[in-house]
Parts: sequence; C-alpha cells; structure tokens
Amino acid sequence: MPQTDRTKCLLVDDVEENLIALEALLQRDGLDILKAQSGPEALELLLAHDDVALALLDVQMPDMNGFELAELIRGSERTRHIPLIFMTAGSREQNWQFRGYESGAVDFLYKPIDPHMLTNKASVFFELHRRKQALAHELRARTEALRINEMFMAVLSHDLRTPLQSIVAAATVLKRQPPPDKAVLMADRVLGASQRMGHMIEDLLDVTRIRQAGGLALQLGPAHMQTLVQRTLDEVATSHPERPIDSTLAGDLAGTWDAERLCQVVTNLVGNALHHGSVDHPVRIAVDGTRPEEVSITVSNGGTIPPGLLPHLFDPFRGGEREPGRHQGLGLGLFIAHQIVRAHHGTIEARSHNDVTSFRVTLPRHAPARSPRS
Repeated sequence: MPQTDRTKCLLVDDVEENLIALEALLQRDGLDILKAQSGPEALELLLAHDDVALALLDVQMPDMNGFELAELIRGSERTRHIPLIFMTAGSREQNWQFRGYESGAVDFLYKPIDPHMLTNKASVFFELHRRKQALAHELRARTEALRINEMFMAVLSHDLRTPLQSIVAAATVLKRQPPPDKAVLMADRVLGASQRMGHMIEDLLDVTRIRQAGGLALQLGPAHMQTLVQRTLDEVATSHPERPIDSTLAGDLAGTWDAERLCQVVTNLVGNALHHGSVDHPVRIAVDGTRPEEVSITVSNGGTIPPGLLPHLFDPFRGGEREPGRHQGLGLGLFIAHQIVRAHHGTIEARSHNDVTSFRVTLPRHAPARSPRS
C-alpha cells in the first residue's frame, strides 16, 4: 500500500491533565496529537490542519461546550467528515445521548475512561482513515495513468501523423523524378520530418521508462558544463540562425553528471524559450559555477507565463498551450527535463514576472549514483 500522510487526532478538554493522559494513551508512531483546551482553540487548530482522522471532545467545557463545538464542526464543509467521540463525566440518560448524536457524535466515552476501550475505538478510526488515504492515493494514480494513456493514443493518432504525412508526400514527389533543386528540397523535408518523429518517439520512450522504473537511470561521468552548453548552442544555431542566444559562463563548470541527459535538459529549455519567448527579446543562458558544491543553469526569455499554468509546467502533456501553425513537441520537454534534474538530485524552478520568464536548474557538482526508484 502507498505511503500516506501522518494521521492526526484532535483532543479537546479544558483540563490540561486530562489532555496529557489522553495523549499518553493514544500516542503511537505516525500519529500527530493536536490538543486544545477550549472550543475556539479547537476551531483554530482545525483551520490550520487538514484531514483530521478523529476528534475526542469533552462535553462539559466553559464558554463553548462539546455539543456546541460539534455543531460548528459539522456545519463546515471542510470538517464535517471528521468522526467525533464525546467524553463526559455526566449522566448516561438517553436525552443526553440523543443530543450528542444529533450534534454529530459517533460514540460516547464516560469518565473515568477505560484505556483499552479508548485505544481500541481510536485505532478503528485511525485505520479507516489510513485506508481512505490509501484509496484516494490509488485513485489519483490510476486517474493520472489513464490520462497519460489517453494522451499517448492522441499523440500516436495525431502528432506523429503530421510528420509522417510530410514524409509520404515528399517521397511521392521524389518518385516522379522532379528537377534536382526540387528533389533536394523534398529530401530536406523528409529529413526534417524524420528528425521530428525521432524526437517524439524518444520523448515517448522516456516517459515509458520514467513510469515503469520510477525515474531515469543515469550514466554518470566527468563532464564540463561549458562543453555541454556550447554543443547545444551550436545545434540551435543551425536550426534557428535568426535567433541569437546570449550566454555567460562563470566559475568552475566541471562536475560529475550524465552529459547526454544534461544536453537534453539544456536543449529542451532553450527550445522552449525559442518557441514561446518574445522574438524581440533575446534568449539568455547563464551558467554559474562559483559555488563549490553546485552548478546552476538559468535560461530566460521575454514573455510571461499565465499564473494558472505555472504549477503544471512540469506535468506530462501539460507543459504549455499549443499555438496554431507552429511545429511543436508533445508537451513532454519540461517534464523530461524535470525528471533528468531530479535524477541528478538537483532542482528546477520556473519564474515569470515583469515580462520575463526564466527556468533555473541547480545541480550538485557531483551527482550521487542512484537507482531509478531511489
């Protein structure tokens, strides 16, 4: 079963000694005890903490008794699902219990509380909560897997079909033995479309590797960031001669990384800047190796990313919005870049304000060896 968040239990009693005794009885690994000595203090804790598994409420409290507190908890959409157990030293008469159940109680415990009864009842609710968390986690995972599978089908049926049609059309023209100049043009079109298909297929294979292995395996070795960046800039200059890129290098840029994978990261970030950045604003790449333990790469361009899109930039197939008339990838570039940086135990973050968007990658100078699932 997947690892879930820690379980939280709320204890409310106006007598501090009672709270201490209850905490001692219920304390266990993976459980956070929230303690309040009044109704208003309990409500503040519920505002600060999500997903409380169980609340034990003392009935006889000054200012706001347990019944009134329960009605307020039940009246909020955010907290109405929390199971409530009342603790009381008062009467066992039925009218008293009816009022408690009407306020939303699932059970009553009468003082002096039997320790075994308390721990057994609480354990049931903690286990139910843990199972609910596990089911919710599994549902999210299955929903995401279904979404990605659907996107795979969309890619195969649409995105890959576009360059394939270009190849078929160019091959058809070549069979008719066109003039040499036109034949060269058609051959270039076949080559360009084939390369686009190759990049798409590699991206899809990377997504499959990530999903199956829990991450990307690295081939670590000595590398120099200046060499990696220059290689990327030379490739970009060939395909985008009209878009100069400003680059600055500082400090010691040597380290232990997967050179091929980091080239992929830089290529994706620079390609993203060229595709989505303002044409009147230069693309800039800055590599900083002045810190002894890390090296950072920052790629910036003109334009602003909508705030609602920023949290999803590194999600597969959600990296950006497609623009008509542009040959674009599958929305996997930033996702794969994120996974490569993560495999190096580094970080990648995006910022967008004042009409400038930047992506910053920070890598440990010597990436530790790790398995994909570590």
